[in-house]
Amino acid sequence: QLQDAARQNNTTLFDAAARVGGKVTAFVGLIEALRSATVDLPLPEIIEHVLHHSGLIAHYQSETGAKRREAQERLENLNELVTAATLFVHENEEDNLTAFLSHASLEAGEHQAGDQDDALHLMTVHSAKGLEFHTVFITGLEEGLFPHQNSQNVDGGLDEERRLMYVALTRARRRLYLSFAQSRMLHGKVSYGMASSFLRELPEALLRWLSPRVLPRSNPFTAFGYSAPFSPSLYPAQGDKSGIGGRERAGEGKSGSPWRIGQRVFHQKFGEGTIIGVEGAGADARVQVNFKHAGSKWLALAYAKLTAA
Repeated sequence: QLQDAARQNNTTLFDAAARVGGKVTAFVGLIEALRSATVDLPLPEIIEHVLHHSGLIAHYQSETGAKRREAQERLENLNELVTAATLFVHENEEDNLTAFLSHASLEAGEHQAGDQDDALHLMTVHSAKGLEFHTVFITGLEEGLFPHQNSQNVDGGLDEERRLMYVALTRARRRLYLSFAQSRMLHGKVSYGMASSFLRELPEALLRWLSPRVLPRSNPFTAFGYSAPFSPSLYPAQGDKSGIGGRERAGEGKSGSPWRIGQRVFHQKFGEGTIIGVEGAGADARVQVNFKHAGSKWLALAYAKLTAA
């Protein structure tokens, strides 16, 4: 019916849905409300706002019983969208929802390896049950991840996580690599953790350390006992005079004056362009630049490597 209505009125499916009435109209209203509320937000905050105000987060948080575990995994996947959006802005210096969705579609589509390709297979421990491989990598062996933080609040939760660890270990026929991160980005924020307690339960004689040994935690800033703390250079703090790699703060030109509409700028990836829009302040500041060859793009000033042309 929607397709027929759209064809008859020579309009889009979304515009046609607004005229149908009923639950479809409520959905259209939700989309319009989300669009209006996020129009001036940076990309990671757009994702976070939509997840919460669409009701998705509340829906999965309300699941109980047998569906609770699956709901928890869904919640983690949704939260990872915020992390993915934050990394996208860091790596591409582009704060645009359409560009992020296009990037995500490519990553989930044509870039996926086929069954016969020589490639790594990424899977959860649950989906690996019954399978075996010559070489297995188990990542994320950190307290709060594996074992999961929720296991502390459920009777028998830690034992269930330990059984999952056994399943993961026994997927390997020849080689097994265990790894953990000193710091990682979770839900759009850099966090620090401790190595999984499961590592201490493994027989010492069977382990060969390929990186510095895990030492007792000495302070909260060297989470796993390494002498070199996490370097914040990739994530400049608000108000820091230097940007990524020691460059000038992106919100200022060489003379210290802010970027302005009509100013000619140069970007290492997109070339020369003219600023046609400026909005936000501080860490949320961004500019719209009309590039000669790349067209119009919104760039987050906290990450964009802009110089005056």
